[in-house]
Amino acid sequence: MIPVTCFAGKTVALFGLGGSGLASAQALKTGRANVICFDDDTARIADAEAAGLHTDDLRTTDWSNISALVLSPGVPLTHPRPHWVVSKAREAEVEIIGDIELFCRERAVVAPGALFIAVTGTNGKSTTTALTAHILRSAGFDVQMGGNIGVPILALEPFGPNRAYVIEISSYQTDLTPSLKPTIGILLNVTEDHLDRHGTMDNYAALKALVPASVEPNGTAVVAIDDRYTRLTAERISRAGKKVVRVSVTGPLRDGLYVDGTRIIGGSGGGAFPVAQLAGIASLRGVHNAQNAAAAIAAAQALSLDFGTIQKALVSFPGLPHRMEEVGRLGAVLYVNDSKATNADSAAKALASFDDIFWIAGGKAKTGGITSLEQFFPKIRKAYLIGEAAPDFARTLDGKVPYEINEVLSAAVDAATRDAHGSGLKEPVVLLSPACASFDQYRNFEVRGNAFRDIVLALPGIQARA
Repeated sequence: MIPVTCFAGKTVALFGLGGSGLASAQALKTGRANVICFDDDTARIADAEAAGLHTDDLRTTDWSNISALVLSPGVPLTHPRPHWVVSKAREAEVEIIGDIELFCRERAVVAPGALFIAVTGTNGKSTTTALTAHILRSAGFDVQMGGNIGVPILALEPFGPNRAYVIEISSYQTDLTPSLKPTIGILLNVTEDHLDRHGTMDNYAALKALVPASVEPNGTAVVAIDDRYTRLTAERISRAGKKVVRVSVTGPLRDGLYVDGTRIIGGSGGGAFPVAQLAGIASLRGVHNAQNAAAAIAAAQALSLDFGTIQKALVSFPGLPHRMEEVGRLGAVLYVNDSKATNADSAAKALASFDDIFWIAGGKAKTGGITSLEQFFPKIRKAYLIGEAAPDFARTLDGKVPYEINEVLSAAVDAATRDAHGSGLKEPVVLLSPACASFDQYRNFEVRGNAFRDIVLALPGIQARA
């Protein structure tokens, strides 16, 4: 745990008692703050009390002596309307911050030189975070990885010598972090997502841009410039006089890193030189993972790591569960778990990476459905539709891709296995890449992905991937 001492002796309200909320409350309490915890869920309040935390109804609390409200990132701050606790704090003129902000303030006081790499983007941020952490560990750093991926930031180990923090940051978290000043800030891409939370694309894009734009004075902003929002962000940061390393998968760069097939190429002053090779690395298959790798490499280069160390780390990177995870093979059929693909743009990355796809899709649909995926329809041999989105997806696919509506995941896997195994194709792929949220049938994408993995590994004759 990272004790938060910057509120010692002060009273802090904390709302939202999930994993990050409980970690924040304990960190503040350890740092000698008086913490008042609350949640709309009575079961979570009971969990907090069992953990020795003080709880009280913030609807009736006297806010006059409260120094800050620490808000769980999942609680609405602005859209579709502010949560009641947000309104209470604003009425009392109490600042509203999140757990990443607590980390940043503590770092500024206790360990201002601690290496802090912040990663964001609509898609790819978890893989980039994990890969960056893996490269740094391979180079001998004591790496703490967390934030929006896995461990809450304040549950990580305290600041110490040679300790690096590689943190995934969502737009929800950035919205609550006014003091963000990473050593290296990475922005991968900005495409439509979370508009129910942020209202407009401009609002959403501005929050994403803050991660690289807020790097400390001698820091490095790594920006993949393959969409309009990120290109503008890189230009603004450069005009502000900060160091920017541009990354692209669409063409050569005079300065920066770009992708040429399976190679990562460095451009400098108009010259070009090979930096890394991704051929044969299953965990980094596809153009989207080449972008992730190039961004992680740029961060490693900013820390002066040598190419040999970086290449060895790329080869040994195991990948992440639920992100184009190769689960196993049944004869020629490859089963891939891409449950993390909760929107069409993310699913596009997986569809672009394979041919002869038996596609399992559906769930709770995002805005736009799958109409943007039509360019990949020729790769899809058949689709197997599940969840609430199945009827809408069927209308989009009708006359373009054979499909059947299976409703539930187990039936979809059985049907896809039947068809893929009987297809006679050289390497058919049963791909779970839902292009949807999971909330109609599963608590989150991890639970959905675990269910897919369990169903596949129970198939007679399956050979699990090591």
